[in-house]
Amino acid sequence: MSFQPTAADALSTLVHELSKLPGIGEKSATRLAFHLLNADADRVKRLTDALLRAKAKIRLCGHCFTYTEDERCEICANPLRSQDSVCVVERPSDVRAIEASGKFKGTYHVLHGTLSPVDGVGPDQIRLQELLSRVRAWEEISGKELVLALNPSVEGEATVLYITRLLKPLGLKISKIAYGLPMGGSIEYADRGTLGRAMENRTEC
Repeated sequence: MSFQPTAADALSTLVHELSKLPGIGEKSATRLAFHLLNADADRVKRLTDALLRAKAKIRLCGHCFTYTEDERCEICANPLRSQDSVCVVERPSDVRAIEASGKFKGTYHVLHGTLSPVDGVGPDQIRLQELLSRVRAWEEISGKELVLALNPSVEGEATVLYITRLLKPLGLKISKIAYGLPMGGSIEYADRGTLGRAMENRTEC
């Protein structure tokens, strides 16, 4: 006879899975779980369908590696966006945050991580080789700019230093955004005004 979980087991499992989400502790996970249980079945089904549809349809842009449903994301495919300025970020969520500031009109490159030797994350574990390939594909370096917009953390600073040392000898202009964030802060959660000023006041590395 197969084991059938009790209501308590099912609830504990739901809370446990929700608590794995970033920024969600056990108390928040418990509140979310009870909210979902109190919702009607159709609402829960719409949420489930949306999650499954997103997981099935969304992939990485073949150019900048942010999330998209097409081969290229809307930003890369937009002919009005400057191809001479590339903003390097850690996560796709950082692209959305910077776009909300309205202060950057170029394209992006998402690394999907930062260098962290302690955690075994080296240059080959993030999208650094793809960034190097994009820079080398430029026929003329003059007038091109790489804007480094990584989180103000030890790992973020180490990645900025690595990229600068790697690409600066090519004659490329490399800038670093000014931070209105505390050390250890996150671009993803910064307000658009702070990000806008940080982008406008970027300094050359």
